[in-house]
Amino acid sequence: MHNRLNPKFSIITVTYNAGKVLEDTIQSVITQTWRNIEYIIIDGASTDKTPDIIEKYRPYIHTVVSEPDRGIYDAMNKGLALATGDYLCFLNAGDTLHEDDTLASMVQSIHSKALPDVMYGETALVDGERHFLRMRRLSAPGRLTWKSFRQGMLVCHQAFFAKRSLAEPYDLRYRFSSDFDWCIRIMKKSGVLHNTRLTLIDYLEEGMTTANRKASLKERYRIMVRHYGWFGTACRHLWFALRLLTKPGR
Repeated sequence: MHNRLNPKFSIITVTYNAGKVLEDTIQSVITQTWRNIEYIIIDGASTDKTPDIIEKYRPYIHTVVSEPDRGIYDAMNKGLALATGDYLCFLNAGDTLHEDDTLASMVQSIHSKALPDVMYGETALVDGERHFLRMRRLSAPGRLTWKSFRQGMLVCHQAFFAKRSLAEPYDLRYRFSSDFDWCIRIMKKSGVLHNTRLTLIDYLEEGMTTANRKASLKERYRIMVRHYGWFGTACRHLWFALRLLTKPGR
């Protein structure tokens, strides 16, 4: 079946002093066989070689903003406000689209006449040399709904392509897990969530500090309570804890 859909993708990269890894990200976007792309880079006034790399590829980048921000989600909100595409993808510095034809393959996977509200897929973890490490521990469910994230963030933020018309700003009350809340809010408003059944993103595995991980988990708990209620969230976490304690071999 010939697919006549021609969605425009707004790909937004938020960066700050990421000169070592930014070039791979940019190249993965500008080499896409799908040409209906708007590429936006929001830089937090980097002081390393990031500005030089952006300048090198400036003809391929639709919009560049370089100014101080109040953190990653503030920068993402700036990108969101500038985007004009049908779909949004937040591709962090260091992360890349999986193949040169990833966006084209996503569109080809749609077999309806209308564009779905959300397109999603799998994420591969890679090291600094772009070598494959493993697939993400949480895999995308066959059928995704807003209730799916009661089990955790089953779809990586970068592999979650939402219609721009459904997107609201990120909630700046959350410093580490606002993307979790953002995805849930979008899914609540969505009708059709389309599983592309493709690996969409190569995610650069960099260790989050223990302090940040704890803060992130606390925020996720608060977000779950907000969307799914206190009782169900508390029971689910208790069940997870018991399952870990009773795991064979511990």
